[in-house]
Amino acid sequence: MKAARFVMRSAGTLIPREVEHFSRYSPSPLSMKQLLDFGSENACERTSFAFLRQELPVRLANILKEIYILPERLVNTSSVQLVKSWYMQSLMELVEFHEKSPEDQKALSDFVDTLIKVRNRHHDVIPTMAQGVLEYKDACTADPVTNQNLQYFLDRFYMNRISTRMLMNQHILIFSDLQTGNPSLIGSIDPNCDVAAVVQDAFECSKMLCDQYYLTSPELKLTQVNVKFPGQPIHIVYVPSHLHHMLFELFKNAMRATVEHQENWPSLTPIEIEVMYTRGGGVPLRVIDRLFSYTYSTAPTPVMDNPRNAPLAGFGYGLPISRLYAKYFQGDLNLYSLPGYGTDAIIYLKALSSESIEKLPVFNKSAFKHYQTSSEAGDWCIPSKEPKNLAKENVAV
Repeated sequence: MKAARFVMRSAGTLIPREVEHFSRYSPSPLSMKQLLDFGSENACERTSFAFLRQELPVRLANILKEIYILPERLVNTSSVQLVKSWYMQSLMELVEFHEKSPEDQKALSDFVDTLIKVRNRHHDVIPTMAQGVLEYKDACTADPVTNQNLQYFLDRFYMNRISTRMLMNQHILIFSDLQTGNPSLIGSIDPNCDVAAVVQDAFECSKMLCDQYYLTSPELKLTQVNVKFPGQPIHIVYVPSHLHHMLFELFKNAMRATVEHQENWPSLTPIEIEVMYTRGGGVPLRVIDRLFSYTYSTAPTPVMDNPRNAPLAGFGYGLPISRLYAKYFQGDLNLYSLPGYGTDAIIYLKALSSESIEKLPVFNKSAFKHYQTSSEAGDWCIPSKEPKNLAKENVAV
């Protein structure tokens, strides 16, 4: 593997030439329809190879530029250094294929092997980066602006990971001997995804965990409303594993809340799910932003014994990353809560493959300026926990 060459300096840090070069390009978002066309019966491995050997380095380099301008104390944590080394190594391995011809069958075979190696190398990126954030929080007190910038970066970083993993999986599953076990899938995309079936499967997985932990679990009440084709099951073009990830996290949270708040009830309230195929419309009323923060968790801080095999539970990343999976193809995940009663979770997904287009971060002047925001005094009063005792205060008349 070629050694990286360092040619620029930013905030005292040498940045490899390859990162500077490929970060000058903007990522090229693909629609679900384009991904399906890449994987159709007439799929051309050479075309996919030519696209990915450029696109993957571009996406990796764009997010690496943002890692380089993070606060020094965060970048210098052992966990973030490890993540950065993984990304740099993967970038350098992919760049080597720029010198190889798409007509070379060995190059095509080697490319698949490299993608598998890169994908496996990045397996623990999420918990390792999460550990880096914990190390950073323990080392210094972050102000609200810093937390906001951190949230901004992590959303973009994890969205970038979802997108690169999606592209690698598509190529690996379509052009290698590895199979998903489901012949109807094109790569990881199901052109006829049965939404209710994915809901049921995610529920059963969550129920099994809940039964193991609490020795009980709520039941599922599932309703389908198909406005376009009344009475018919709801099928969409989607990635079942992405939808399963979102639902599994929501079910775990719902089951935990139900069991813990209703432990003395004669029976548990069922979890109600409505799968709706509509014609669009509607405006969200309120989003519970705190639950989507990477710096907030109701679980105890996890112990990191091995950074390469880190636990995800307890980092509070379930809901934030689930929402990124929804947003990746122009959807969303919102929560609406009525205190003392319950919470509704709504997942919005695009039904048309032509409208399901990747949402990708790009490093540009606007992104750079976002990290340069200085801390300013808040323009809203923050109430104290106890009202001020005015009888003890000297009040000017």
